[in-house]
Order: sequence, then structure tokens, then C-alpha cells
Amino acid sequence: MACLLTRRFTVFVLSILLSFTLNAQPDYDPGKNKPYRILTSGRQVTVKSTKYIRNIMVWTSSGNRIVEQKDLNTYSYSFSANVKEKYFFIMIQYDGMKPYTEKIGVK
Repeated sequence: MACLLTRRFTVFVLSILLSFTLNAQPDYDPGKNKPYRILTSGRQVTVKSTKYIRNIMVWTSSGNRIVEQKDLNTYSYSFSANVKEKYFFIMIQYDGMKPYTEKIGVK
């Protein structure tokens, strides 16, 4: 009886200790690898970047383009989304890099 109780206690303690040290999934930070931030205030959207933004394109969830700017070469870009939709897609491209695409929502 004492041996069975000792085994159960040992298993219990080990499972508690392992649960603190093991992670089921690695930490994921969606903004970790992006060189930009998207700030929204109502329908005003600002893109701030650590590198020069080469091209930017914004389209609605129904597929209508509302912004398309090429050869910007700026660190920051602002625009007003005057379309009555809540969700937009934004594509930001840097010189010599792959484009970044993200879904954003506005009020």
C-alpha cells in the first residue's frame, strides 16, 4: 500500500513539474518578423515602417482597390478608407524583398 502511494505521488509531482517546463506550442508573435506597424484610428490608417516602403496597395474584401501607390520611398504612409466596408487587405512591398500582406479592420 505504501509503495503504491509513493508511486502515485511521484507520478503526480513529475507531471506537475513537466507541465511547467514543456510548452505545447512555441511562442508566436505575429508582429515579430514584420518591419512595419499598422495603426488605425476610425477610418484613418497609418503604416509606419523601419525601412523605405517601395509599393503599397489596399483593397476591400470584395476586391475593389482603394489605394495603389508605387515608388513611395518613405517610412510612413497614411490614407483614409472612405469605403463603407469593415475589412481591408494591405500589401506592403520593400525594395528587393517579398511583399507582406495583411488583413486589417476599421470602424
